[in-house]
Amino acid sequence: MILLDKRILTHFDYVQPALILPIIFLSYSLINEASDMLSAKMIAYFIIGFGAFMLFFLLPIRKLEWLIPSIYWVNIILLLSVEFVGVSKLGAQRWIEIPFINFTIQPSEIMKPAFVLMLAYIIKKTPPDENGYNFKQFLKISFYILLPFFLILKEPDLGTALMLLITGYGVLFIVGVNRKIWISIALLIGVCSPILYENLHDYQKQRIADFISEKPSYQVRQSIIAIGNGGITGKSIDEATQTKFKFLPIATSDFIFAYTVERYGFIGGAGLIMLYGFLIMHLLSLNYKLKDEYFIKAAVSAVALLIFIYVSVNIFMTIGFAPVVGIPLPFYSYGGSSFITFMCLFGMLQNLLTFRFDKTNRFVKINF
Repeated sequence: MILLDKRILTHFDYVQPALILPIIFLSYSLINEASDMLSAKMIAYFIIGFGAFMLFFLLPIRKLEWLIPSIYWVNIILLLSVEFVGVSKLGAQRWIEIPFINFTIQPSEIMKPAFVLMLAYIIKKTPPDENGYNFKQFLKISFYILLPFFLILKEPDLGTALMLLITGYGVLFIVGVNRKIWISIALLIGVCSPILYENLHDYQKQRIADFISEKPSYQVRQSIIAIGNGGITGKSIDEATQTKFKFLPIATSDFIFAYTVERYGFIGGAGLIMLYGFLIMHLLSLNYKLKDEYFIKAAVSAVALLIFIYVSVNIFMTIGFAPVVGIPLPFYSYGGSSFITFMCLFGMLQNLLTFRFDKTNRFVKINF
């Protein structure tokens, strides 16, 4: 039996659910309009996601810190396994099939919580000095960032790989690194850019070409039309022609922001962006309260950066300001993997924040 001390109610971060739940409710209303079948699946994803949230929230993470490196390396082994026993879908080999139950897992999604925890673990064990991390410390942490980056990039999954790369180095920027290192990296990227471009896959080069061309791709054109059709206050279901007549591709997942603006107009789109903006600012603001709590600071910063990258890339993609990539809006786009992953991440954050004054996790007692 699980007994919860009432004092956790005073430490729980209520701002997070106050911002996330409206995003989830709005998402479900749109998906339900588009497809009864998809809405039924989303209910199943919600149940699993909230179960995952409770699991991570009640898990005594501080007591189990010593397991984090093992969890990280297990996920690395799973990413390596994709090369040998992975299942290919739509030209990419990113999934592993579980025998006998006809179920597949995507190791790159499972890697995200493990990556955040490992980054926080390393930073806690070796915090920066007043001048930030030196070159040797920077290289050591970079190894744990670059290893999953290259393994996921090889699948190929450039979008997820870049997510982890930018998040990892973004956290290091927030925590503190000697500025000379950042200048050196910027110069190195500038020099190596042509080589990096030549090693991209053909479909990745095509996406870049579509992005910089004068005429946007078919998907982006339909997305822009849908956004323009929404006007200030949006259209009714029958008048949202881009979505109703299936002109807008992948309206419930990759291009759900365009679907949102067509239905609820500029006001609806701006409201959604504000919810994400307040969530990101709230998470980053926690850094000022956490002081030398490097483990929590790194985890909070990583999740805030992940959300910022996901939201920015997805919205810019729908209006033609970024190449088309399969990056969903957190808690909003249709799909189970992304929703469950972010519920795990926020369950972990709530655990670290709620029990940060309780190093032994005595607020949660599990009796068998």
